Amino acid sequence: MGRRTIAAALTVGLLAGCGGTGEGAGGATGEPWHDEVAAAAPAGTVGAGAPCPLPVTFELAEGWEAEPIETSDPTDELGDAVAEALTRRGGSTVRCEVDGRAVVPGFLRVWTADGAGTPARQALEAFVTAEPESSGQQYRETRAGDLDVVEATWLSRRALTDSDVREWALAVTVADRTVLVEASSTSLGEPLDVLPAYRLARDTLVAAP
Repeated sequence: MGRRTIAAALTVGLLAGCGGTGEGAGGATGEPWHDEVAAAAPAGTVGAGAPCPLPVTFELAEGWEAEPIETSDPTDELGDAVAEALTRRGGSTVRCEVDGRAVVPGFLRVWTADGAGTPARQALEAFVTAEPESSGQQYRETRAGDLDVVEATWLSRRALTDSDVREWALAVTVADRTVLVEASSTSLGEPLDVLPAYRLARDTLVAAP
């Protein structure tokens, strides 16, 4: 797939207080963490060079494709305003989208904290609480290989369906860069459908060489 503008890359996803710390990954079945959902089988890697050079790498599930997020033409004031709204959230900027629509109606999006050395928990809390009408935030500390990971889950209000939909995200700090990976279904998707790809990304996170 070719590169896309930010408006095209994120529109589908758009249609589509901090809580306490939960237990570590692997023991919380059912709501809100659904640790009973197993990671998908790996079929590729993202973060090691093109198309999305990132401070971390992780494995991709089969049928999921990674694409860099491009901002609009800086001379286009309206496009710039749209890009600002869609590419920045809670002190982080989106860098890459992993599109799963070939297999499930959902996405993973990779963000980096704008401030160097931002602690993972701080970046994640700012990211989650910056979403309008989010509620029920919960956080927990997990481990991915040699990396300490902070995870969040919350309910996101979907205007099209007038319902609350569960979402998940993680944050990890590598050297002085903090990376966030967000899992989100489209408005027509089932949130649990994105969890296998998200779990695979979380479990295979490593610092980029």
